Amino acid sequence: MNDVAELKQFIVVHAKAQGLSAADYQPVLDRIGSDTDGAPESWAAVWRAAGETLEEGGDLLEANRRYVMARFPYVDGPGRAGAQESYLSAFERWSKTQHDIESLEISFGGGKVRCWATGLNAGVPRPLVLIMGGIISVKEQWAPTLRLANRLGLAAVVSEMPGVGENTMRYDTDSWRMITAILDAVADRADAANTTALALSFSGHLALRCALSDRRIRGVITAGAPVGAFFTDGEWLRHVPRVTVDTLAHLAHTPSEELGGFLPGLALIEDQLKALDIPVYYLASRRDEVIPPEDLAMVRRNVRDLHVMDNDDVHGSPRHALESRLWIVQSLMRLTGHQGIKPALLGVPLRLLRLRSSLVHNR
Repeated sequence: MNDVAELKQFIVVHAKAQGLSAADYQPVLDRIGSDTDGAPESWAAVWRAAGETLEEGGDLLEANRRYVMARFPYVDGPGRAGAQESYLSAFERWSKTQHDIESLEISFGGGKVRCWATGLNAGVPRPLVLIMGGIISVKEQWAPTLRLANRLGLAAVVSEMPGVGENTMRYDTDSWRMITAILDAVADRADAANTTALALSFSGHLALRCALSDRRIRGVITAGAPVGAFFTDGEWLRHVPRVTVDTLAHLAHTPSEELGGFLPGLALIEDQLKALDIPVYYLASRRDEVIPPEDLAMVRRNVRDLHVMDNDDVHGSPRHALESRLWIVQSLMRLTGHQGIKPALLGVPLRLLRLRSSLVHNR
């Protein structure tokens, strides 16, 4: 059972990442009184009920967003397991109304990785975008990004971190190899040799590690990705939010109290970052309570083609959600060489949003 106050605090960034406003999520949070599995006022029950109301009205994607919130942070009992079944069902129904979204299943490392994909075509293979969220994000929350990739003339595959959603793998030191397996699986229907990884938070760490070995990754866009100190600094780990520690332990099949002995094996070293010869776009939060400032400093010292946007915000930059999305789209267009709307044009609203944010937060 999780601490409800902590859940309410950390759900905001995930809600905003899905396009939910305070008017959408706050009334639901106000009705939640516990995290007791099966209780009518519990986290999973209240969020799931909100989704069911929307699904009954025929709005499958909005229902899907609430069901995703209901299984946050990970499935730990019948309530969240039911929520996961609900979002999988709602997204499956929605996908059948789309002309170019398909499901893929990849067997790898003794587990199964299920993905959603768009734009796969053996006759005209498109440049590939691999999309992954962090230790909490499920693939079904990426529907708008799949549609955007299709409009930009790209193939896209969205997957999940090991242990998240339908990914049955264990999170460990070899997890980055999963990315290579995904690229192999679609190489006959996409230009996998020109892959951009849009990999946020902990999946950004996997993408950077994979890029060292798999030359098909030609650029990485990430946000709040751990690289070194998060994994090795035991003192920092003692102050990381409980929900993050418990979720990592769940994915790693490791007791929370033993996580400090498991994590150091995941750390990248400076020579590895120096060996990266691809563009890296990194969205940082100056007051990040999950990723230590030393990790960004390490990236700055060693990555030769680095582009950083930093916000005066906490992990995930929830107060800068819109400008962060614009920056990510702008970065994606630059890396994929999109010839439609010039990426530079997105810089105008982005600069205006950042100016407005600075004025509001410094009053």
